[in-house]
Amino acid sequence: MTSYLRQKFQSFQIGSSLSSDSEHVKEEEAPHSENRDEIEGSKIGIMRAVVQAQDPSAKDLDDLMIRRFLRARDLDVEKASNMLLKYLKWRKDFVPNGFISPDEIPNDLAHNKLFMQGYDKTGRPIVVVFAARHKPGNVEEFKRFVTFTLDKICARMPSEHEKFTSIADLQGWGYANSDIRGYLAALSILQDCYPERLGKLFIVHAPYIFMTAWKMVYPFIDKNTKKKVTCVPFFIYG
Repeated sequence: MTSYLRQKFQSFQIGSSLSSDSEHVKEEEAPHSENRDEIEGSKIGIMRAVVQAQDPSAKDLDDLMIRRFLRARDLDVEKASNMLLKYLKWRKDFVPNGFISPDEIPNDLAHNKLFMQGYDKTGRPIVVVFAARHKPGNVEEFKRFVTFTLDKICARMPSEHEKFTSIADLQGWGYANSDIRGYLAALSILQDCYPERLGKLFIVHAPYIFMTAWKMVYPFIDKNTKKKVTCVPFFIYG
């Protein structure tokens, strides 16, 4: 398969998957959307009161943010409230200035391993990660890099969208790039602090040796996130 055809085929596969996923969600949610909105609206108010009683800073949170945490815990107000309270504490401790400065993450930024690249067919921003450019290092700096990155992505999110699409390109990935501690730290931040932000993750060009690392990380991925991950079959690349 030529380079040109390979690129066109990959583009078609990813675009088609996004389109079909979007249509499938709309078909499933349409009959129940009004009832779901009413239930969520009621629970958002309850959750806001619960969280704000324990952390007054929650008064500055908008309903969309509260709803994301609520959805991440299947509309269970108690579980979602605990999750949000933990996030607020984490944010104060880990990001005391309200943002991560590039000066705090010089090594991870220097590797140029992540870029924002346009939008998918649904209008979500696309984030491309070049996994072979990552090298295990200071895990605390990497956690700050992940937070810095997710903050940037969310800040550039179109107003009508809450989620982004990510493409993890593993071309050239080897054992020297394997960083289980880093992967688990990134996963924890994404799931616990930025719930319902990932719309879809496509893993492409994954070498067979990647499965060793993947099997170690997979058990820590929650069920909602697992549904969003698609490994593009290796045979597509010829």
